[in-house]
Amino acid sequence: MLERMEAPTRAAEQTWTGKISDSMCKDKHPAGEHEGKKMTEADCTKVCVKKGAKYVFVSEGKVYQLANQSSKTIASHAGQEVQLTGALKLDTITATKITSGGM
Repeated sequence: MLERMEAPTRAAEQTWTGKISDSMCKDKHPAGEHEGKKMTEADCTKVCVKKGAKYVFVSEGKVYQLANQSSKTIASHAGQEVQLTGALKLDTITATKITSGGM
């Protein structure tokens, strides 16, 4: 008798409200971190990513990795509050939709 094989299940999409940040600063962007220059959270995130940090998503104090690091949509929302839709696997979200502003 053959066993019935189930197709691998895909993670269900969810929507979160939070902020696109970077793996160095996470949810805090300390003033003066970049050669003493004061900058916006968006600018700080962009500078940190250029220096090798990865984009992350911070929601309710939890930091999630983002699978789509080369996404221009993620880059364009750096440092901003967003609604992010995607599939969560462990601590990594594969984003499928990002809209500006929280709920």
